[in-house]
Amino acid sequence: MSAKSMRSFAFGLMIAACLCAIAYYSTKDQSTAKEVEKPSVEEMRNALISEGYVIHTEEEWREQLAATEKAKEKEDKVEEEPKEAVKEKIVYRTTITVTKGMTSIDVGKALKSANIIKDPMDFVNEVEKQGLANKLKPGSYEVDSNMKLKDAISVIFK
Repeated sequence: MSAKSMRSFAFGLMIAACLCAIAYYSTKDQSTAKEVEKPSVEEMRNALISEGYVIHTEEEWREQLAATEKAKEKEDKVEEEPKEAVKEKIVYRTTITVTKGMTSIDVGKALKSANIIKDPMDFVNEVEKQGLANKLKPGSYEVDSNMKLKDAISVIFK
């Protein structure tokens, strides 16, 4: 840039700044924000009520909370009694048919699908732990979900 163009640019900035200052100071003090009067408590209450809100004093609110707690306690007492009386356990009973070539994994999956055990790998691990993996014989075995895992294994691996 040449010195002449730099002077022209600086002169333009000075003129723009002067015009902005003139515009700023020549306008009257007209604030764009209007002061809003703060509504009184009664006006606020009436506005909320007209919108459908319910307004309670602190004392009324505490009474409402206490009444709610009492109702909840009564409801809990009523609900506790039937829960204790209705403790029924569903027992699943099935006949597992072991065929030639089945493994303990296959039997575990069959027991899982019949809702006798929760995890077939628990069955497989227990069979291996007892050293019965090679002693699985074909046949039909009756088991139910009341049996413990060891009991079911003793029935299947007679």
